[in-house]
Amino acid sequence: MDKLQIHGGIPLEGEVRISGAKNAALPILAGTLLAQETVSVGNVPHLQDVTTMIELLGQMGVSVTIDDKMRVEVDASTIRECVAPYELVRTMRASIVVLGPLLARFGKADVSLPGGCAIGARPVNIHVAGLRAMGADIQIENGYIRARADKLVGAHLVLDTVTVTGTENLVMAATLAEGETVIENAAREPEVVDLANFLTSMGAQIQGAGTDRITIHGVKRLHGTHYDVLADRIEAGTYLVAAAITRGRVRVKGARADHLDAVLAKLREAGAKIAVGENWIELDMGGKRPRAVDIRTAPYPAFPTDMQAQFAALNTVAEGVSAVTETIFENRFMHMLEMRRLGAEIRLEGNTAIIRGVDKLTAAPVMATDLRASASLVLAGLIAQGTTDVLRIYHIDRGYECIEEKLEQLGAQIKRMPG
Repeated sequence: MDKLQIHGGIPLEGEVRISGAKNAALPILAGTLLAQETVSVGNVPHLQDVTTMIELLGQMGVSVTIDDKMRVEVDASTIRECVAPYELVRTMRASIVVLGPLLARFGKADVSLPGGCAIGARPVNIHVAGLRAMGADIQIENGYIRARADKLVGAHLVLDTVTVTGTENLVMAATLAEGETVIENAAREPEVVDLANFLTSMGAQIQGAGTDRITIHGVKRLHGTHYDVLADRIEAGTYLVAAAITRGRVRVKGARADHLDAVLAKLREAGAKIAVGENWIELDMGGKRPRAVDIRTAPYPAFPTDMQAQFAALNTVAEGVSAVTETIFENRFMHMLEMRRLGAEIRLEGNTAIIRGVDKLTAAPVMATDLRASASLVLAGLIAQGTTDVLRIYHIDRGYECIEEKLEQLGAQIKRMPG
């Protein structure tokens, strides 16, 4: 099993290109199941989760081809079975997003209940309740969601809680349903908007994506399209924090500042100078130590849970005391214990971490527990004195394309080694 070895203490400097967003690519790849013709999807990141989704489509009998630029062509007309088996779904919870498109297009879906990463319960009851309201017969047995529907019918859905994959599943199901579907309390994330734009390019009729009320008018069929996935705002945010924590200056290219308003506000509060252009963001710390910032996660457009761990790392060496409160997932503080091994002063009180910034961290072996936690440990390693080994980095490969190469490009001393 590989590890990342980091020799810390070097301010990062330079430019880095941001990859396509994993959290947009996965539902878009699932959405290709809805089209009658071939669909071509570009700017797809080369990540383990994407490979799993492509493998899942292939296992169903869908024809998938990938060129050397990671443009994925999908033809769902060759599908043999509408089954998402446990051995693939357990490695990636996001596979649940095939449920809506399979049911809408083929009238049946057997999707394993998800496994996935260790950051807490992500209930699928909202997906199930929404599809039942649209006329699906759904049984949960032997660890599978077994869904059947001769024809889905539009419905007025009010989601119990804001859920990104729940919103995405129901939007996809509604594109081919009879009549109008309204989803209230919908997720507003840019990745949901990207999915809606993709579906619209195939002929879907969707209004209100990006607000908490989405209206879908069902159509008879969806056609093929060429579509490029939007840039990954979380990857962009992670590299900006890497610049801030090392007191450096980094420009991220391909990123959209309007998708990162809450993150950029906190970086400015930490003392960073931020400049933005049409498709780039630049952060300059001017060699200064960052100031501590309080963080409270909440659904978009508020501060993203997927950036909480990175800011916790920043706060460990910031001037002052900060409170980091996690409101989305209940198990998302496991990285805090690992950061203590590097000398961070962190006290946990329920879903809040109180962090007192220290002058310096010192290297130690640390172990990644989930995707964003592993990113925070790499960030901490970038400033820890000495050589830090980050173990179990298969987590990081699920969400960051070539992280060690991109950091090396910015001057970091980091290499991948056999663990």
